[in-house]
Amino acid sequence: MKFNFAALGVSGVLAAKLAEHGIEEPSPVQQETIPLILEGKDVIARSQTGTGKTLAYLLPILQSIEPELKATQKLVLAPSQELAMQIVREAQCYMDSDMGVLGLIGGAAVKRQIEKLREHPRLVVGTPGRVRELIALKKLKMHNISTIVVDEVDQIFQLGDAGEVNQIINSALRDRQLVFLSATINEDIRAMASREMKNAAAVGIEPERVTAAGLEHYYFVCEERDKADMLRRIVRTYNPRKAIVFVNMTDTIGELEAKLNHVGLKTAALYGDADKVTRATVLSQFRADKLKLLVATDVAARGLDIEGLDMVIQFDPAPDSEHYVHRAGRTGRMGRKGTVISIITDRERFIMNKFSRDIGEDIRERMLQNGMVIEPGQTGVRRTAPAKPKAEASRPGAPAGGRGMKEESRPAAADSGRKQARPPARKGGQTQNGLKSKSDRERDRKNKGAPKWLKEKGQKPE
Repeated sequence: MKFNFAALGVSGVLAAKLAEHGIEEPSPVQQETIPLILEGKDVIARSQTGTGKTLAYLLPILQSIEPELKATQKLVLAPSQELAMQIVREAQCYMDSDMGVLGLIGGAAVKRQIEKLREHPRLVVGTPGRVRELIALKKLKMHNISTIVVDEVDQIFQLGDAGEVNQIINSALRDRQLVFLSATINEDIRAMASREMKNAAAVGIEPERVTAAGLEHYYFVCEERDKADMLRRIVRTYNPRKAIVFVNMTDTIGELEAKLNHVGLKTAALYGDADKVTRATVLSQFRADKLKLLVATDVAARGLDIEGLDMVIQFDPAPDSEHYVHRAGRTGRMGRKGTVISIITDRERFIMNKFSRDIGEDIRERMLQNGMVIEPGQTGVRRTAPAKPKAEASRPGAPAGGRGMKEESRPAAADSGRKQARPPARKGGQTQNGLKSKSDRERDRKNKGAPKWLKEKGQKPE
């Protein structure tokens, strides 16, 4: 049975805007979540990355905003600056401009954000640290906020922001609505949900599957010192439109970025310590296809939706299976195909085996040989056009190709236009047939009676 957004309770205005962006049929998580949020229920939703969770909560909270109430009414928390600003851009596509949406992220000027809050944006999207800071300064008013959404809630817990999220929730009214979303839900999240939510509705889309169905998972094995070259060969062989390359330590980013640019692969880096402007510029260039590769730490692993990203490469193995899931989730979004590749050393094979068991996916080994991707044990032979036979090859003893041919095997016609060399002069003025010329005989006659030293001098070659 096919669903449409109108059947889920989405307004005609929003449905029309969705159609303008080519979205006419809701995804499974949207089918389950949108009606629950519109009813005002607390929701804890788990679904694979890239399944449309952002619109699953954005559409109902935008629809429930009261335009005439000039106050902040909805709050969305995100673990990273990049995800927060992506949500802001998504909201701007579907909401009326006079209602306003504001991003509150670290690294930006607080004074500027305070000025924007005076304009009463109906929706605020921010990182927990900056939101809590503005609440403490009494610049972000919480008494009119009716819905709080925590996106990628497991990442927020891993980053140690659970305490700040708890303070933000407690600063709102007791009858506010809470929505938690992520691809993975652990016991700590469930405990917080049971403590803060009232009769929460649980949404689990294919709980046995944690990665998108359209992904292919591979790993390549090499020595540690050869990983950068293996990365280059993988990119050259697969030739993705663009790819994210994940590393675990910021110390290696600069060197890897320089090596990739040196071999002609347009690359830039994205990491948490970079300033806000640099991170925004790099992401903008990557989205606009001005970069082939984005070398990033896990700051880029959560929630980012990059059009045309058909490959994720893990230069360093993910720290755990949850990080693997969220890195992999940057590609293969909304039913598209994608490839996830890990580059490991031989002693790290057990990590791939563990991830395969944890996520329930077959992560297969591949090799590069003769410019082809092959399975271990196969022989990779690059297909080329057959060489044209040489005329000399039919002659017994003739060399197989022109490079090894001897000089005398050339056809005589090859030298037809060359000037013939003069035969070397023989000792004593003799010609090639042993007879003296007339001029030589005349010189000898004149030299009769000359001193011996003069005769010998005349016979020396010049």
